[in-house]
Amino acid sequence: MTGKGRLTIALAQDDYLVGHITGNQDRIISRIAEARDRVGADLVVFPELALTGYPPEDLLLRPGFMRRTEQALAEVQDAAQGIDVLVGHPRAEGDRRYNSLSWLRDGKVIGSYDKWDLPNYAVFDERRYFVPGDSPLVVDLKGVKVGAIVCEDTWTPGAAAAAREAGAQIIVSANASPYFENKHVERAHILRERQAETGLPVIYLNCVGGQDELVFDGHSLAIDANGQVGEPGPLCQEALLEVTFDPSGGKLHYDHWPAGQAERLPVIYEVLKRGLRDYVLKNGFESVVFGLSGGIDSALTAAIAADALGPDKVLAVMMPSRHTSELSLILASEQIAELGLRHENISIEPIYQAQLKQLAEVFGDTRENFTEENLQARARGSVVMALSNKFGHLPLATSNKSELATGYSTIYGDMCGGYSPIKDVLKTLVYELSDWRNTLSNAIPQGVIDRPPSAELAPNQFDQDKLPSYEVLDDIITRYVEQDQSIHDMVEAGIEETIARRVAGMVLAAEYKRRQGAPGPRITRKAFGRDRRYPITSGWRDSGIGV
Repeated sequence: MTGKGRLTIALAQDDYLVGHITGNQDRIISRIAEARDRVGADLVVFPELALTGYPPEDLLLRPGFMRRTEQALAEVQDAAQGIDVLVGHPRAEGDRRYNSLSWLRDGKVIGSYDKWDLPNYAVFDERRYFVPGDSPLVVDLKGVKVGAIVCEDTWTPGAAAAAREAGAQIIVSANASPYFENKHVERAHILRERQAETGLPVIYLNCVGGQDELVFDGHSLAIDANGQVGEPGPLCQEALLEVTFDPSGGKLHYDHWPAGQAERLPVIYEVLKRGLRDYVLKNGFESVVFGLSGGIDSALTAAIAADALGPDKVLAVMMPSRHTSELSLILASEQIAELGLRHENISIEPIYQAQLKQLAEVFGDTRENFTEENLQARARGSVVMALSNKFGHLPLATSNKSELATGYSTIYGDMCGGYSPIKDVLKTLVYELSDWRNTLSNAIPQGVIDRPPSAELAPNQFDQDKLPSYEVLDDIITRYVEQDQSIHDMVEAGIEETIARRVAGMVLAAEYKRRQGAPGPRITRKAFGRDRRYPITSGWRDSGIGV
C-alpha cells in the first residue's frame, strides 16, 4: 500500500471474451491477486462489463446468463481481499437491468454505480437492454474520495459533475470503447472537457480485443488536475497499468504505463491485425485460407494474416483462369516466398469450362456479360470453401470498402468468406497501408502496388473502366456513407454531380450484397454492418437537394 493520502491504482487493460463468464471471472480474480501482491495497489479497476465481455447483446435477455453472472460476481467478491476492486457487470433488479460497476472491499459490495448515459447510436444498442442510473458513486479510499463512472458517462458532462458535487477528488472511468480512426485524439479531447468542468483528474481505462466487427484498442488514458493528458497506454495489448494519485496537488504519477503507438497507419494496421487474430482464434480456428491474386487487396490481406497469425497458419491459393496474366502469378509467387506462406496453385479453368458447357443450351445465343465474369469469381469461392471444409481453415474475403460500397464485387465469389479483414478499408488506404507495411520489411511486392488494379475476369479489364478514380470514389464514399452528405453537399464541395449521383446510386443498390457479406473490423466512424443499417428493399434515392 502507498503512504497516507496517495493512492496507487491498477488498471486491468485486458481482453474479456463475450459470454465466457467463467473465463472472465478467473482472469479478474488473477488480476486482483497480481494488483495486490505484486503492485501493492490500493484499488484495481476493470473495464465496463468485464465479467460478461462487451457487448453481450441479446445474451442479456437470457435469465440463465444473468444468473451465471451473479454467481461469478459472488466469486469475484470473495476474492476481493486486501485491495479494493471496481468491476463492471450487468446487474438485474427485478425486470430491470443496469450496466453497472460494483465496488468491492473485503468480500463485500460497498457500493454500486449504474451507468447514466446509455448510447444508442452507431454500433451501440444499450437502451435495448439497460435502464439508466441516476445516482453518483463516490467512495472513501484511504481518505481520498474516488468517483466512478462508465464509458459514455465520460463523453457527457452530467455524471462527472454529479461525482464532483458528491465530493469526488478523482474520477475513474471504466470503458469498453471500440476503435475508429484517431479515437485516442478524441478521447483526450473529451478528458480535457471533463477536467475543465470539474477540476478533477480523470483516469480512463479501456479494454482490449476483437469482438466480431468491433476492435477495442486499449489506449487507456489519464488527465491530471492541471489538465495535463498523459500518453495513451499500450495499443491492442493487455497490460496491468499502474498510476499513483497525489491528492495534495492533483498530480498523477505513471508508475507502469508503457506508451502505445499513436501514429495513424501503424495504429490502423495493428487494429486490423488484432481484429483478424481474435476473430480466428476466439471462434475456434487456427488458420486461414484465401485467394491470392497478385492484386493489392489480397496482398494486403496476406500481409495482415501472416503478421497476425504467423505465415505457417496462412494458406494462400492462386487460382488462375484464362484471363489471369503471367504477371499476376509471378507477383503472387513472389509474395508467397517473401512471407513464407503455405500455398496451392489450383486452376479454375476446368471448372469454368464445365460451367460454360453445362449452361450453353440455356444461355443460347445471348451475348456474354458480367455473368461469365461472375462464374469465375464463384468458381474461386467454391475452391476456397472446399479447402476450408476439408482442412478447417477460416476462409477470408478480400474485398475492400470501396468495392463493397459500389457493389464492385461478386456475391458468393470474391465476397465468399467467414471474415473480411479489409472490409472497412478504402482502396486509397489499402495502398497507404501497403506502402507503410513495406517500411518494416518486404511484405508486398512493389509490382503489386504499382500495377493498375484489375479483377482479371475479362480481357484487358481494369477497375477504372467501371469506376471513377479511387481518389474521387473514396472521397465520395467518405462523404456519402460516413458523413451522410447529400448529392447537393457533394456538388457544393466541388464533386461533379453526375459522378456523385452515380456512386450514390451504386451504394444504395449494393445493400443486398453487403447484407450477405462477412463481418470485418471497423476502423472508421461508420462501417458497413452493425454500424450502417439501411433497408435492402427501399425506394429511397437522394434527390440532390436538401440535407
